Amino acid sequence: MLQTFIQIVLVGLAVGAAYALVALGYTLIWNAVSLVNFAQGDLVMLGAFVSVGWLANRLGMPLWLNLVTMLVILGIFGAALAWGIYHPLRNAPQLSAIVATLGLSMALQNIAVIIWGPQPLNFAGALGTTSVHLFGSTIYAQYLVILAALAAMMAIQHVLFQHTGLGRAMRATAQDAEAARLMGIPTARIIAFIFAYATMLAALAGWLIAPLSYVSSDMGVNLSLRAFAATILGGFGSIPGALVGGLAFGVIESAGSFYISSEYIDVIAFGVLIAVLMFRPQGIFGELELERP
Repeated sequence: MLQTFIQIVLVGLAVGAAYALVALGYTLIWNAVSLVNFAQGDLVMLGAFVSVGWLANRLGMPLWLNLVTMLVILGIFGAALAWGIYHPLRNAPQLSAIVATLGLSMALQNIAVIIWGPQPLNFAGALGTTSVHLFGSTIYAQYLVILAALAAMMAIQHVLFQHTGLGRAMRATAQDAEAARLMGIPTARIIAFIFAYATMLAALAGWLIAPLSYVSSDMGVNLSLRAFAATILGGFGSIPGALVGGLAFGVIESAGSFYISSEYIDVIAFGVLIAVLMFRPQGIFGELELERP
């Protein structure tokens, strides 16, 4: 019984780690420009397709070079999104930019079908379906890779944000972009970097989960919905909230699937989300904003 519980938690944490990576992207972009990028999940799909459809299947790149090259390509694409979508619409009503990201989402899905076809692709990764025994439980080794990747990204992000000039500029821009600009910070470039970094996080999530599923044009849809819910659960705009919300959402799904039924995963997970928000509308780590009368 204990081994089963450990397995449920480990699998849930691993799935939640993928949600957390995407949720962090939502949070970073929201903090910087107050925009919800509804194409974030499709960047998961795009990263997986670039890695599998081009770099692995066509060019035969070694796995480590595949990952690095894919992240560079997607990072450049993310910066292009900032210049091509956000900046032209930064003074327009917020709804215009949101609709633009929805349009981008649909466009990316259709472009993926045109380029790579409608059939899902397989990606074995480094470990394929290799299993490991841990605390008496058996799980796919890829789940541990996902958890390790999230831990590594959190360490890198901490160093970046707290101990580099770029990180301080990012935090200043997120707090007040106009004040940061008046202080001489090149906010347009910083925002482009934030978009690039958020895109790389989503692409990394796609690369990590690809060996556990198929790479398809709609693979990011459900993941992005759950990551968005995790962002709300943790507290919109909170980086620790995105992390905890993603992990919690994954564990809730894993436990609900085992103890109740996989058919009711969505009902269980989103039911818990609604219950939490009823008692804490701002989320776990969010701050409640009070309007003065």
